[in-house]
Amino acid sequence: MSDCVFQRYRHHVLATVRELLPDVAEDTLARVELTPTRDPAHGDMATNAALLLARVAKRKPADIAQELAQALTAVPGVAAAAAAGPGFVNITLEPAVLRGVLPAVLRAGEAYGTSTIGAGVRVNVEYVSANPTGPMHVGHCRGAVVGDALANLLGKAGFDVTKEFYINDAGTQVRALAWAAYWRYLQALGTTMEQEAFAELAPHGLQYLGDYLVPVGMELAAEYGAKLAETAADGTPRPAPEATWLETVRGFTVAHMLKAIREDLAALGVNQDVFTSEADVLARGVTETAIQTLEKQGLLYEGILEPPKGKLPEDWEEREQLLFRSTDFGDDVDRPLRKSDGTNTYFANDIGCHADKVARGAQVMIDVWGADHGGYVKRMKAAVKALTGDAVPLEVVLCQIVHIVRDGQPVRMSKRAGTFVTLRDLIDEVGRDAVRFTMLTRKSDAQMEFDLDLVMAQKRDNPVFYVQYAHARCRSVLRAAAEDGSYGPVDAAALSTAALDSLSADAEMALVRRLAEWPRMVEAAALAREPHRIAFYLADVAADFHALWNRGRDDAALRFLQAEAVDATRARLALVAATAAVIRSGLAVMGVEPVEEMR
Repeated sequence: MSDCVFQRYRHHVLATVRELLPDVAEDTLARVELTPTRDPAHGDMATNAALLLARVAKRKPADIAQELAQALTAVPGVAAAAAAGPGFVNITLEPAVLRGVLPAVLRAGEAYGTSTIGAGVRVNVEYVSANPTGPMHVGHCRGAVVGDALANLLGKAGFDVTKEFYINDAGTQVRALAWAAYWRYLQALGTTMEQEAFAELAPHGLQYLGDYLVPVGMELAAEYGAKLAETAADGTPRPAPEATWLETVRGFTVAHMLKAIREDLAALGVNQDVFTSEADVLARGVTETAIQTLEKQGLLYEGILEPPKGKLPEDWEEREQLLFRSTDFGDDVDRPLRKSDGTNTYFANDIGCHADKVARGAQVMIDVWGADHGGYVKRMKAAVKALTGDAVPLEVVLCQIVHIVRDGQPVRMSKRAGTFVTLRDLIDEVGRDAVRFTMLTRKSDAQMEFDLDLVMAQKRDNPVFYVQYAHARCRSVLRAAAEDGSYGPVDAAALSTAALDSLSADAEMALVRRLAEWPRMVEAAALAREPHRIAFYLADVAADFHALWNRGRDDAALRFLQAEAVDATRARLALVAATAAVIRSGLAVMGVEPVEEMR
């Protein structure tokens, strides 16, 4: 039998339904749910089976619910079952069934809640994928945390996950970066050329003027001396023709930027499995092959797009272009694959990126993007659908912007970049774990304020503190019991055999019920692609634990350690140890380290 109570009793519900309605198809039964009730007074769990099956069975939902409830009372461990509402059945379990969750948690430890629902399906989760043109900033942070936590969550649910960073190291932006780094190189050599004069030589002007490129220029000078420059009449370095230095400086600068990005991500606890180069994908011909595949399917044509609605961009021109029939796959308009200069559009290169993932064995692709890319979703899904014949789905998780505030006012914390808050600044300010947890306290597509004062405050409405404090309190109880020595061994293995019948108070059973939900929460959050659910769940666990702690202050019978009641104490220690294990399990999914004590 599964350690997941909800999964176990869902099997009982399905078996009972099959007996009552033997003609119901299995794909219909697959939609039957068993969820926690909102009010424990209504039972421990509820099923929508009667409501779901009424149309198929051509019967009233209430009648099916009555029959199902009556039949479920015969299932071992069911104390009561009753029809409720328009086709629901509430189920109350025997307390011993719920208490049985605790030994399961203690035996499994942090592995409790691990599921096989993913069945080893290979999922590629791509996140961050920032242009390597500058330091990581807070705009990247939310996507990094959401993507990493989602990948952890999918792994916990039994998927075979690859964490990927796609390096946008081809195109005009990286070329502009190379020119900016080259300017810093000339400065390091001691050029007398004015910045404005140099900017006039750059194809797109000087776009990246942050001080973060000064060390790159110095390293280029140290590595290559004056080899990449020419000598002016006054003997000082001046720019050489682009072709003589561009690729060298581009590769050197991108490598430097990527090193800094990896360090920033590591400081955030993000360590991706694969870093894929856009330039490499192009060089290997993957993008061109993908475009040829679309062409062979008759999905490309030469055409003229209608002008965009509203104010026309300055660079828009009416001309014939190579277009992809993305409207055949649900997009609003067909999309161009070539620019006026004959090079690929970003969209074309992104098609190659996703074709490369499929070639490497991805069975599901999940991209985590900023909300400003929302208009890009339909075209990318259309392209993937066309390339794979709808065999490999592309899912997109959008992350809204984060506003950093202190005292209710926007904060600009960066001393190095000057125009935005760097990721490292934020980590240095509040700590990695606080950043990660806080970024998951809102659904990713909802805007959020990152309140520095709240994140640093040790109070209940700070979920980071509230959850960590619950774990620290659990650990303090277990340390006190071990130091006392009156209650026997308090390791997980020993407590897993403790007699649990004394756990009966409402506050105790509320916490037990909450812990029982963890395996189901892992599966539900993974299938919904919503890692923020884990943060919400842990906050609920913490609330239940703190409520029990506070009840012990008012009622001596509910205190965790009672010298005159060793068996009852061991039962409560089992509950405390299980609570700590579930909190650690959840924090591991979030990429947050649990604390042993609060200081």
